[in-house]
Amino acid sequence: MSKPRIHILALGGTIATRPDATGAMQMGLGADDLVAAVPRLGALADIAAETVSRVGSHSLSFDQIHALAAKIRSLDVDGVVVTQGTDTLEETGFLLDLLIDLDIPVIVTAAMRNPALTSPDGPGNLVAAVRVACDPWVRRHARALGVMAVMLDEVHAVADVLKAHPTRLDAFVSPQTGPLAALVEDRVVPMSLPVRDAIVAARPRLASLSAEAQPVALLWMSFDEPGRVIEALIAAPDHLGYRGVVLGAMGGGHLPERVTETAKRLAGVLPTVVSPRAGGGPMLRNTYGGASSEIALREAGLIWGGRLHPLKARVLLETCLRAGLDRAAIGDIFDSWG
Repeated sequence: MSKPRIHILALGGTIATRPDATGAMQMGLGADDLVAAVPRLGALADIAAETVSRVGSHSLSFDQIHALAAKIRSLDVDGVVVTQGTDTLEETGFLLDLLIDLDIPVIVTAAMRNPALTSPDGPGNLVAAVRVACDPWVRRHARALGVMAVMLDEVHAVADVLKAHPTRLDAFVSPQTGPLAALVEDRVVPMSLPVRDAIVAARPRLASLSAEAQPVALLWMSFDEPGRVIEALIAAPDHLGYRGVVLGAMGGGHLPERVTETAKRLAGVLPTVVSPRAGGGPMLRNTYGGASSEIALREAGLIWGGRLHPLKARVLLETCLRAGLDRAAIGDIFDSWG
């Protein structure tokens, strides 16, 4: 029986670093280097490796991920593994999930420990990602699973995964749902399928995307926030170049009272999404009263982000704006997230 054809696309990140003359880790390794470091990959699959970029994920752009999605759609393979940095994996993976609808596994993986440290996790994560891409259950349910993140022998839905720690090996978690599967011995053990109704419903409306970036500001609401940045966005010519805003709100969807009227004015000039700063989870809709409550904010036209983490809400809003959607259409798409 022939082995699955797995295409590895390397973007850079900690997994692809090497020390310079001073001992500082620098980008430098390519896809071939990553594959050569893990000889057992050849026993799992027919591997092709391609270096797309050599940058940290903190420097990736929407345009680069759109180009990556186009490349993935063009490949005639049985599965794709993307290696990148961990800094923005939860965002880039979610954007890929919005842009790709394929019957093959698409997996993003990375490393928390660089290759110069004892027990770097990059090789193990790469092997695990390829194993997942080759697994019969994963291949059978690839469209239902969507794009996945594989880290530390766990498989996560990219819509739910978060980087919850800056340095630990177990930095990636899905706090709302838990992992989709686990790797044990030589097995991929399935545990659940993700709820993907919101992504499936959004895709037809996101099919035609402009190449022009649509910058979205992300503003965290906090204790005693005066709202001066929001005022500046409203007052500035061309709103400082931003085309939308995501507000990381308190609790079940609340803003400081002193900011409320400013936020309402902001929603009148730019699509403004309210998302839970707590890290995701369905927000309230009809519980609290008062000017700064979720009832008043929704009535004033702020778009409710549902269970989407503010980082992912920003990705979805930028994608909606590239699709040329008006405020009502954007509201409908976000409303599907609960």
